[in-house]
Order: sequence, then C-alpha cells, then structure tokens
Amino acid sequence: MKLIDTRDAVGHVLCHDMTQILPGKFKGPAFKKGHVVTEEDIPVLLSIGKEHLYVWEKDENMLHEDEAAQILYEICAGANMHPTGVSEGKIELIADCDGVLKVDRKRLRAVNMLGEMMIASRHGDTAVKKGDKLAGTRVIPLVIEKEKMERAKAVSAGTPIFQILPFKLKKAAVLTTGSEVYRGLIRDQFTPVIEKKLKEFGVEVIFHEIFDDDPAALTDGCRRAVEAGAEMVFCTGGMSVDPDDRTPLAIKNTGARVVTYGAPVLPGAMFMLAYYGYANRVISIAGLPGCAMYAKRTIFDLVLPRLVAGDEVRAEELAALGEGGLCLQCPVCTFPNCGFGKGH
Repeated sequence: MKLIDTRDAVGHVLCHDMTQILPGKFKGPAFKKGHVVTEEDIPVLLSIGKEHLYVWEKDENMLHEDEAAQILYEICAGANMHPTGVSEGKIELIADCDGVLKVDRKRLRAVNMLGEMMIASRHGDTAVKKGDKLAGTRVIPLVIEKEKMERAKAVSAGTPIFQILPFKLKKAAVLTTGSEVYRGLIRDQFTPVIEKKLKEFGVEVIFHEIFDDDPAALTDGCRRAVEAGAEMVFCTGGMSVDPDDRTPLAIKNTGARVVTYGAPVLPGAMFMLAYYGYANRVISIAGLPGCAMYAKRTIFDLVLPRLVAGDEVRAEELAALGEGGLCLQCPVCTFPNCGFGKGH
C-alpha cells in the first residue's frame, strides 16, 4: 500500500472503501475497494475530503484488511451462525437458530490483546434468537502482517471462540410446595408464572403436582416426574430457612448431585440446583425461591436458557454472578439488555 496525491490517482486501484456521508440522506461507500480511479472520480474524491489516497501495492508479507477479517471470522465462528459480507475490514456473526451463546472468554481476550485487530460480542451464556447479531470482527489498519494473523490463529487453537447451543429440552415438571396451597387456603400463583416463562422457550409442562411440606413426598414426586419424561424439574417454594420449608432436603434426598444451595443473586439468593442421573440422562432439578413468583427478573431468568439448552451450569459460574447479580428493579425493565447477571 502506498500513499499518493488524489490528483495523481487515475489508473490506480483503491485498497479500501471510500465512505461518503450526506447527513440525513446517505452513509456508505462512494467507491469500493478494488475500484480503478478514473478522471471523473477525482472531483468526487476531493469533495468527500480525500486529498490523498492509499492505493494497493502487493506485498507477500501483508494482508489486506478484508482478507484478515475473513481469518478473524474463521477464528470466531462455531456451528449455527453465519457471516455478513465483509466491508471495510469488518465481518459480523449472525445467529442461525435460537439458543444460548457460549463465549470462550480466555481466547477472546487473548486475540484482542494482540493489537491491530478486535472482536466484540454480546455477553455469553445468554439467550439469542435466530437472526440476532452475535459479534463483530474488525482489523484496525488497512493492511496487517500475515505473521500477526497466524498468531491469532494459534491463540484460537482451532477451537471457535463462539458457539450457539440450540434450545433442545421441551418437557418440564413443576412441583408446587406449601401446606397453604396444598390445603386450598390460597391459590397457586407460582405455577402460572413458571409456565409462562417456560413457554417463551417452547417448553411444555407435562407434569404438575402440589405437595404439602413433606420432604419424602416431594422427593418421590421428583422421581416420578423424571420417570414421566420430564427433562427439567422445577420445585417452587419451600426454599427458605423456615423449619417448614423442606424443599432443599427433598431435592438432596433424590440422590441428585447438588451444584449449589444459594446463589449470589438478588432476587434469588435461596436458589438451588442439582443434577439427577436417570436412564443415561442427566436431569436438572431446580429449587425456586418465592421471589421467582413476584419479582419480574430473578436468578431463574439467568439460569433458565442454559437449562433449556442442556448446558450444564457449574458452581463456579454461579459464584461469578455476584458481580452483576444485583437486579436494580428499574421502573422500566429492559432485561436482558441490561447489566443483570453479566459480571464477566
């Protein structure tokens, strides 16, 4: 690439797009990369402030921004996503299905630390829909050393930085606990809330029962729900330290592997998550605290997309929710387009 006076550019090949902005009317390339400059182009180039131009000089050790952007895309892209066209060294990644976006944060940071290139994405472990923009890649200079792009490839080690795990689990059970509901003293208002949120992910409730504060009965209910075909089990209520609240004990007594009882999220501190093995399947069993019934957004909203995608949630990931785990309960809720649950 070499710099020349625009007035001397006739016959030369542009090595990048020339952007023209007409306020309120147009913003885009007046001339595309690869255009051969003509005499008629000179006044137009000058009118958009281009007194000098970079024109292409082939160098075997350098890559044009668009070629390098393609390499960045290949480093980033996993299954279930596709690229936009390349423009001015930038390619964006678009979701091909509904699911959970997974981000290899370590490799993402490593590539961005190389300099002269960047990858920006939405937060990982969040729900995305088909057609959503996932990330954008860009090479900062107009040309970049091939060796630097090889270093970027080495950082990725052949493993894509982004993946989408499609939503795949479609059958759930809701086990409602509480003597006051069991005896008909109050109406069950918890189950409709859970059913509505599950429906947003295409999940059907195939098993529902109401239990007294009897841990043995609830333990049996969890097992029967799994035997009935439930792929996820949600136990509502009975999660506090009150002596009548025995849901955590009931979940533990199923023999499930407990990931956590308690999470650094408000609302949602008394959340419980366990995994139960049955017939070569692993079923999530979640104990939902009362806040999931009345608070607009809680720990349930942060974890649910991952459960539906069959993405195992680890204890250290729940612990990391402490930063960002405080819902500000804004008068106008913009979740998921807010900081709630996004502490990474």
